[in-house]
Parts: sequence; C-alpha cells; structure tokens
Amino acid sequence: MTALSAYRTDATLHLAARYAIFVVLILVYGLAILVSEAFLQPSYLFNVLRQVAPIGIAAIGVTFVMIVGGVDLSVGAVISLTSVLCAVQMNGDAGNLPLAVIVACAAGILIGTLNGLACALTRVSPFILTLGAGIAVLGLTQIYSGGTARGIVSPGFREFFNYRIFATVPVLALAFLGLAALGLIVQKTTLFGRRLYLIGSNRSAARLAGLPVARTIVLAYALSGFFGALAGIALLARSGVSNTLSGQGLEFQVLAAIVLGGTTFEGGRGGIAGTVAGVLVLVIAFNLVNISGLPYHMQLVVMGVIIILASAVHGGLNARTG
Repeated sequence: MTALSAYRTDATLHLAARYAIFVVLILVYGLAILVSEAFLQPSYLFNVLRQVAPIGIAAIGVTFVMIVGGVDLSVGAVISLTSVLCAVQMNGDAGNLPLAVIVACAAGILIGTLNGLACALTRVSPFILTLGAGIAVLGLTQIYSGGTARGIVSPGFREFFNYRIFATVPVLALAFLGLAALGLIVQKTTLFGRRLYLIGSNRSAARLAGLPVARTIVLAYALSGFFGALAGIALLARSGVSNTLSGQGLEFQVLAAIVLGGTTFEGGRGGIAGTVAGVLVLVIAFNLVNISGLPYHMQLVVMGVIIILASAVHGGLNARTG
C-alpha cells in the first residue's frame, strides 16, 4: 500500500468514526417512517423531543466530562434530588419559582464540583467516585423527602414548558435544542472546550504543557451537575409531579446516548452534536419498540444491544485510526 492510499484509508476511517452516528440516525429514521407515518408529522417529532428532553439535557453535561476522560454516574441521582428540591421550593406558589430554580441548580453545581474535586485530586476511578456520590445523593434525597413525593409545582410551570408554539413545538423541546446549541458553542469556540480534548487525549502531556488540568476537570463536572439539575427541572416540568426515584436508571440512558454518539470513555473524542444524534437514535428506537407492541423491558434489551454494538464499532474504528 502506497503512502497516498494509506493516507486516504486513514482519512476515510476518521470520517466514518466521526459521522457514523448521523448515518445511523438517518437509517433509523427511515425505518421509523416505513413502520409508522406518524414520524412524518412535525407535531409527533417535536413530542418525541419533549419526551427525551430530560435525558438529552443531562447528556450534554456528561459529554463534557467524558471528553475530558471522566464519567459521571451520579447524574441520575442529581436529577431526582433537583426535581424534588425544585418542587418543594415552589410549594405551589408562582412567586417561589425563581428561588426554586436557583436552589436546584446550585445543588447540581455543588454535587458536580465535589465530584470534580474528588476526581481531579485523587487517583480513584471516576466510575467508583461518581457511583458512590450517586448512592449518597440518592440517600440524601430519601432523607430530605421522607421517601415520599413532596412539593407542589407552581401554577403555570408545567403549562409553560408543555405549551406548543404554533400548536406544534413544545417549549420543553425548544429548551433542549437551545441548551444543545449552547453546549456546542462552548465545545467549539471556547478555550475550555479545546482544553477538554487536549486533557482527555493525554492528561500527562497537558499537565506538562502547563494547562490547568485540575481546574478544567472540576469545571467539566460542575457543568455536568448543572445540566443534571436542568434535566431534573425539565423532568418535573414534563410530569408535573416530583418523585424521589424519578432519575433512577436515567444515567444508563444518558451514557448509552453519549457512547452511541461517538464520545468514548477514554476521552479526547466525540462531542455534543454526536450526543444529540445518539439521543435521537435511542428515542426513535424506543418509540419503534412501543409501536411494535413490545413491553418496556424490551426497550432495555434494545438499549443494551445498542450500547454493545456502538462500543464495538467505535472501538474498532478508533483502533484503526490510532
């Protein structure tokens, strides 16, 4: 093989690794159209976005963490805690809404910051640290709530986020897309975004180059906590009722979407656009399972198979591209 042909092969593999998820999204959507014409209706598509908004919003924050070479298994517990906190602080009074949102976001940022400090300043695996943090946060949520649903959402809170602009576009779906755009801007245009990739690719080299490794890691986890809190608020807006276990298990759906979108556990690869595409692939696949009349547990089987296949494909492509 000549040097030119080898270069072309490497370039092709890089493109395949970078854009594979978007091809998969097109194929899955094409299959969905064949199964049900509902997927051609804008109102149905935006309803799908509204349905997946909490997972998608949380996935944006966790993507930053995974790019830098970490992982956040506490995000599901953060969603549960912030959802309950927000509802309790509202207490059925519209005047309490700003304080409720601030308290929920502050709690998410605090948990994320503590996760970041632990991951940046110790040699313990982020898997173990954030798993332990998630268990602790879940316990705190149960203590705070007494193990039962607490709080009453403010009048108009749920109605606002579920309002459909032009009778088609839910505000919650727009919020998800807006936050995704914000995350993409941070990733693409800021110094912080560039540092994430440099540190995730080679932390030791980044440290020797004088990059603020610890500070960047802490900020990435703080953002994950912040987006987790926003996801908790979004989940509360979608359902209208707080639940101490509302976020339980969502961390696995979040990770599935991120990995499917091309962001690896090794760090230094992937991004927000791929994560959003991964979220859409998962939610379309789940809706196809529902339309087929299969039970919820089959959705879990589908999600597990997708994670395995995506990890295998991305692992193979990444190995070939160095």
